[in-house]
Amino acid sequence: MSDDLHWLSAVEAVRRLREGELKLDEYVEALIDRTARLSELNTYISHEPDLVRRSVAEGGAPSGPLYGLPFALKDIIDTADLPTTAATPALREWRPKRDAPIARALLDAGGTLMGKQALGELSFGMTANNPAFGTVRNPYGENHIPGGSSGGTAAGVAAGLVPVAIGADTGGSCRIPASLCGCVGFRPTHGRYDGRGVIPISTTRDTPGPLARSVADVRFVDAVCAPSGADPEASVDLAGVRLGVPRGFFYEDLDPDVATATEYALSALAARGAVLIERDIPDLVELNELVDLPVVLYEVGRELSAYLYQHDVPVTLRELVAQVAIPQVRETLESILDKDWVSAAEYREALTVHRPALRGIYATYFTEHEVDALVVPTTPLPARPHRPAGDDRTVELNGREVDTFLTYIRNTNASSSAGLPCLSIPSGMSGDGMPTGLELVGRDSDDARLLAIGEAVEAVLPPLPRPAL
Repeated sequence: MSDDLHWLSAVEAVRRLREGELKLDEYVEALIDRTARLSELNTYISHEPDLVRRSVAEGGAPSGPLYGLPFALKDIIDTADLPTTAATPALREWRPKRDAPIARALLDAGGTLMGKQALGELSFGMTANNPAFGTVRNPYGENHIPGGSSGGTAAGVAAGLVPVAIGADTGGSCRIPASLCGCVGFRPTHGRYDGRGVIPISTTRDTPGPLARSVADVRFVDAVCAPSGADPEASVDLAGVRLGVPRGFFYEDLDPDVATATEYALSALAARGAVLIERDIPDLVELNELVDLPVVLYEVGRELSAYLYQHDVPVTLRELVAQVAIPQVRETLESILDKDWVSAAEYREALTVHRPALRGIYATYFTEHEVDALVVPTTPLPARPHRPAGDDRTVELNGREVDTFLTYIRNTNASSSAGLPCLSIPSGMSGDGMPTGLELVGRDSDDARLLAIGEAVEAVLPPLPRPAL
């Protein structure tokens, strides 16, 4: 058995499986073995090797677009065969009656589910440090955070435990851990992927999204998750591609290693003929503040409660919140149980006035400057060392202690509020060996074009070394 099977790309693995060069049971066994060997990374909440082996043995000959391809799911996506815990104690034994549509799409396409991956509790938080389910560790530095909330998803993909996985993104939860763990994370246009059967924070902002080790693999999975409008074979020549570089806000107060990697990437893109348009987006921060928290704080309690009711979960929202393991998450949810911090009128205004205005300034930016995509650092800083749970509310940036959540989400948040397609690609390495990421933001519903640009950008950036595992 080749020791390198775990590093196969999804596209290459499917080719080998389809052409008979690789047996599915051999491939799955290699991933199971590697997962056991690297169990200290704690990337999975549910991983049952015998269940995986049985599904392969009873599934017959591989078929469909995925042809048996192993994949994993962030543990907020419903599956009938495994619990859906959202990494919170009250749901530890919760087993949904049916698969979420996005899980079913991958299974119907011939995929093999390897398990459900760890996350920041209830999709909150950046550190994936959970007193109830353990600490997820970054494959590039096991004492470092993997990012969040899809931390286990990114860590599992980056470590070679699974070639592709589906995370979920509310304000950056696919892109941030992808950046910190050295893989590719995609947030599709809001509504492009079916979000039913996924434990919510905010249906206005939530979306599932794939993570993989290359843009080609993300495009391959995207064509299964959202076949309408997908074009995984399309290519883009960077010469003449116009990339917006909004230096105000997005490029401010960066960790020096992130700044260096980003400037190198911009120079490499310009050398290949990309046209860099250095223009800021006016009123972006102010408009996003009118949309971001008002929408989330109004929706989160209502939508969690609706999920529990609609799916016959034998626990109430109040009972769920009382058992939340992470103090900061529990405090946030307790604060909305008995008080509306955002009124119905403020919520309607956020949805009908401010969010359209936010989407409008992005649309105007793309049109006025004839920009194909925006380019920004995915996060202002690379992964930092783990701190004990409760002490990780702040993180060091340029000699100061800053809010961990707000700092990591800074560059990904507004595009999430606007519902735009976004892609994080590895851009380099920090001085202490941790990955950095470059984010591309595309036009609304122009996902196929963004992914094609992303693959062209990826080709001119230096490939990351594999983690030393």
